[in-house]
Amino acid sequence: MTKLKVLGVAVALAVAGGAWAANVRDEPIKPIEAAQVSDAGKVELGKKLWFEPRLSMSGIISCNTCHNLSMGGTDNLKTSIGHGWKAGPVNSPTVFNSSLAIAQFWDGRAADLKEQAGGPIQADVEMNMPHTLAVGILQSIPGYVDEFKRVYGKDKIDIDMITDSIAEFEKTLVTPNARFDKWLAGDDKALTEKELAGYTLFKESGCVACHNGPAAGGTSFQRMGVVEPYKTSSPAEGRSAVTGVDADRFNFKVPTLRNVELTYPYFHDGQAATLEEAVDIMGRLQLGRTYSADEIGSIVAFLKTLTGELPQIAMPILPPSSNETPRPDPFK
Repeated sequence: MTKLKVLGVAVALAVAGGAWAANVRDEPIKPIEAAQVSDAGKVELGKKLWFEPRLSMSGIISCNTCHNLSMGGTDNLKTSIGHGWKAGPVNSPTVFNSSLAIAQFWDGRAADLKEQAGGPIQADVEMNMPHTLAVGILQSIPGYVDEFKRVYGKDKIDIDMITDSIAEFEKTLVTPNARFDKWLAGDDKALTEKELAGYTLFKESGCVACHNGPAAGGTSFQRMGVVEPYKTSSPAEGRSAVTGVDADRFNFKVPTLRNVELTYPYFHDGQAATLEEAVDIMGRLQLGRTYSADEIGSIVAFLKTLTGELPQIAMPILPPSSNETPRPDPFK
C-alpha cells in the first residue's frame, strides 16, 4: 500500500470516528469506550496474577474466585466465601468497568484499582495471605522472577509491582458495544419500543441522578434508604467506616448498571435476588415510587440492553512452583 493510500485510510478512519462522536445522543448515560492498552507486558503479567491461587493461604482462592470473568465479574452469591469458608460481609461487586468508578469497594476505602488489589490478598475473610508471604511465594517461582524482571526491570519482586500489574489487567476489563451504546450512537433499531419506554421511565423517575456516566453508576456515594429505611442484617456500615462521620452511615458507592443482568444478586448485602425485586425496592426506598408490574418489566427490559461485549480472556498458563515454593495447606 502506498503512503498516499495509508494516509487516505487514516483520514477516513478519523472522519468516521469524528462522525460517530458527533452522532452520539446527549443522554445522562454515556457510551463505554474500548480499553486502551499502554503496557501489554504488565497486562499479561496481571492476568496471570488474577488467576493465581498461590496468592492465597489456602492455595485455592484467586481474584477470579469472587470476581469470576465467566459470570459477569462476580460470584453470584449473596456474600463471597473466603479463607476457611468464612462469609464476607458484603456482596462481591463486578470487576467489569471498575476502572470507571470514583473509588473501589462498596465503602470507597481504596482510591484506585492498584490500592484495591492489595486488600483481598491479605484480608482474613478473603485470601488471608500477608503481603510479605505473597511476595516470597512469587519470588520462589523462577517463571515469575523472569517475567517481573522483563516487565519492571527488577530482580526483586515487591507488592507494589504485584498490585500495579493486576490493576493494569483490570483496566482492560471494559464492556463496550452494548445495544444501548448502539442506540446512543444513533441506531434507532437497537432498542425495542418496550426497552425505550423503560429507559424513558428510568430517566423520568430520577434514577439517572445516581446511575449516570459511562458505567451508569459508580461515580458517587448515596444513602441506602432515602424515603424508607433499608432493613438488613449486614454488618456493613458503608462510607462511615472510612470517614468516621456518622452521617455517612449506610452511604454506599452507587453500583454500575452495566451488565447488571449478569451480576445478581443485588445491593451491598445481596438481598435482592432478581432485577425485578431490585427495581421494586429501589423505587420505593430511594424514590418513594411504587412501580406497577408492567413498569418494572419495561425498566428491566431497558437494563438488559446495558449488557456489553465481555472481553474474551484466554486462560493463562501459570509458571510451576520450585522446590523452594511453600506448599499450601487448604485446611489450615
